[in-house]
Amino acid sequence: MNDVLTRLSELLEQRKSADPASSYVAKLYAKGLDSILKKIGEEATETVIAAKGGNAEEIIYETADLWFHTLVMLSHAGLSAQDVLNELARREGLSGIVEKASRAE
Repeated sequence: MNDVLTRLSELLEQRKSADPASSYVAKLYAKGLDSILKKIGEEATETVIAAKGGNAEEIIYETADLWFHTLVMLSHAGLSAQDVLNELARREGLSGIVEKASRAE
């Protein structure tokens, strides 16, 4: 799984220098953070609707869109999927209640 995220992160970095007329991702970068965030919001809503509908194919498709656009946002911010994976690894084995409480301090 990590290989796919690594390859996609590398591709997203390459798209930063691509022509917005020839690359969807380059077009998103050119439009700026607000447009990227708007797209994440749209995809999150579509993911929720798909989950409510219960169709596995739609849930997978919409979740892939959501993850993809979230990766675009991370790349725009100079972050990567690996940064998120590192955070998930840090949290592994922690109680969710304990982890959330540690952020409140």
